[in-house]
Formats: sequence, structure tokens, C-alpha cells
Amino acid sequence: MMNTSNSDECSHANEGAAGRMPLAGIRVLDLSRVLAGPLCAQMLGDYGADVIKVEPPAGDQGRSSGPPYLDGDSAMYYGLNRNKRGIALDLSRPEGRDVMHQLLGDADVLIHNFKPGTLERWGLDYDTLKADFPRLIMVSITGFGATGPLGGTPGYDGSAGAWAGVIAANGSIESGPMRLGISVVDVSTGLHAALGVLLALQARNHTDRGQHIDLALFDCSLPLLNPHVANWLQGGERTPLTGNQHPTFTPMGVYQTADHPIYLAVSTDRNFVALCNVLGRPEWAADPRFASMAARARHRTELIELITQAFSREKAQELALRLNATGIPAGAVLHVAEALAHPHTLHRNMYVEVDGYRTIGLPIKLSDTPGQIRRVPPAFGQHTHEVLAEAGLDEETITRLQDQGISPEQRG
Repeated sequence: MMNTSNSDECSHANEGAAGRMPLAGIRVLDLSRVLAGPLCAQMLGDYGADVIKVEPPAGDQGRSSGPPYLDGDSAMYYGLNRNKRGIALDLSRPEGRDVMHQLLGDADVLIHNFKPGTLERWGLDYDTLKADFPRLIMVSITGFGATGPLGGTPGYDGSAGAWAGVIAANGSIESGPMRLGISVVDVSTGLHAALGVLLALQARNHTDRGQHIDLALFDCSLPLLNPHVANWLQGGERTPLTGNQHPTFTPMGVYQTADHPIYLAVSTDRNFVALCNVLGRPEWAADPRFASMAARARHRTELIELITQAFSREKAQELALRLNATGIPAGAVLHVAEALAHPHTLHRNMYVEVDGYRTIGLPIKLSDTPGQIRRVPPAFGQHTHEVLAEAGLDEETITRLQDQGISPEQRG
């Protein structure tokens, strides 16, 4: 793949460039692991925050979440930890917690996803810290929160999604409920976490006080359930499994063509007339079975069979572009590799290479204060000495912490 980085938004830049970014001057301590928390911290770093990734001596377990691996760390780790500096710190030991207190002295945000009770045992919970650090914003990411019938229950993307109805909303009658192929619950939680930080920072501008942000994977799953929640709450309808077809609109779903599948979204009668004309079947639009959205829903099986037959003679990308030209949303179903290499992905700077580091670009494109990829994901403990020195620790103390394994430096 070609290098698509540019000087404005997705380029390698020195730290001085962060001063032009919307979160310049905000320091984030990222104690989180694996996905939702690291994603939140990465997004803040993309837009100028100084993010310090704080790992235990064993490292973020996300480093081993593979294969595949690159230089000993998983591909997942590389996708979630750019624009961060990395240190190691053993918070289970009093000396490590003393260092954390020094780091908190000029921190604005602390992000963690420890199980409920862990930070309380260490005296690092929000209620304890807010007395000494009243402007601190703490983000606590858990599976289900600390209280309630499921409070404290271990949470993972799939398990939280199962309890919240996400898995039951996917799949077909033949397959039964299915796990999504992406970690949508974790991603949703990471996005909600980043939004929560921005809200808390804005509130702090008025109150000069931080606050605690309580985020649960379970809670962040429920807003994903559209239209299923609305159908149930407003109509009392239990949406059936529809596989690749939309539960409400017809035709809307995945259909096979002569070469690749295609996703078709016909949400209006006007779209349906246009579809019929593109396929050379204007008589379908006049057929009473298909003349309205409600009629098409009642005769879904017959319509899908006709569309499948017509599409079998088409090529997916060519057909999608012809449909798009008439105002119909449609897209060829591409593999990840094909999607990343697509000319539009490159045009939108959504695939970038920075100093040999390949990653997804920044989707939030600010006109005046754009984000930047300034740092590749840190090696374990890469910036330990640098960050501790900034926090005011002298050389003797830093050396002692390293020798005792409380704050080890980069391996290898």
C-alpha cells in the first residue's frame, strides 16, 4: 500500500505541533488495557492530549492478544496505542502508588478498566483522590458497573453484548443469534468514554472541578439496538432474526451478484422505482405486491427472489456505482484488505503510514485544529525515565525504582 500521510492531518509531526490541536495541554494517564479504554485514550491523543500509557510490570495484556504479532506485540495493541508515551509502574506496591500520586499532580484525566474494588484497595479510587486532586477527571470502564444485580461481574465485549441483547439482534433463523465480527461493544464504549471526557472537561471550565465518569460495557451496548428497542418500546414488536436483511425496510440487505455480494438500501418508494429502472424491470414498481413499503414487507420473500435473480447477472462494484448514481445507497461488500486499498479510503486519508507504522486515519476532520499521528505505539516502558524525570523524580530514585522492578524500563 502507498503512503497516504499528509502534512495537515495524518502526518508524523514533532511535539510542538500539538500546540495547534484542540486538546493541547491536557494530560491523560491511561491505566486501561486491551480495547475500550486504550481506544478512548488514543482518540484523545490524536487531537493533542499528552497521553501517558501506564502498564504493570507484566505489560498490557493487549500486547499478547494475537496472533498476528509485530516485534513481539499484537496487531491489536498497535491499533489502539498510537500518540502515547509508555511507562511501566507496579501499582500493587506502595512505592508505585507514591509515583502515581506524583504523576497525578499535573494530570487532567485518568482512564482505567480495573475491576470494581481494585483501585479502592490501593487508595486510588476517585473518592479518595478528589480531595488532593479536585480537578481530576476519572473514567472507570467496567463490564456492568459496580452495583446492581450484575454489578462487579467480569465483562467482555461478547458477554456484555449478550446480556444487553446485541447478540440476539444478529443472525438469521437458520444460524440463530450470532456474535458480530467486530468488537462493536468495546468500540461503542471507547467512543462514549471519549465523549464523556470532553463533556467533563467542558463542565470543568465552568466549575473548576473534575468528576467521575462511570461507563459500563452493558450500558454502552443498549444504544446500539436500533431499531429493535424502538420497535419493542413503541410497538410491542419482538424483531425477528433477519440475517442480512433489514428487519423493517425491503429490499435492504446483502445480495449476491455474479462476483461479490452487494449491500442494497432501499428506504423509500422513490428508491424502489429507481432500482426497478436500473435493473430494467419497471413493471415491478407497478406490481401491487411491491408498490409500497408495507406491501414489500409483506411480500419480502418474492421480492428478494426476483432481486437475487436480477443481480446474478451483475458485477457488484459496477452495479453499486450505477445504483449510487440514481441516489440509491448501495455498496460492494469488500474484504478489509480491499476496503483499505480502495481509492476513496486513500482519498479520505483513512489509511496512513507513519515512519513504517500502518494504521487507520482520523475520521474526525477538523478544519482549523486537525488531529495528527505524532507517535507510533510505545514499546513497553519506552518513556519511563523521561516521564518520571518530568514528574520531578531524581536520577537516584528513578534508578532505584527500576532496579526494584517497580518501574522497569524498555525491554530488550
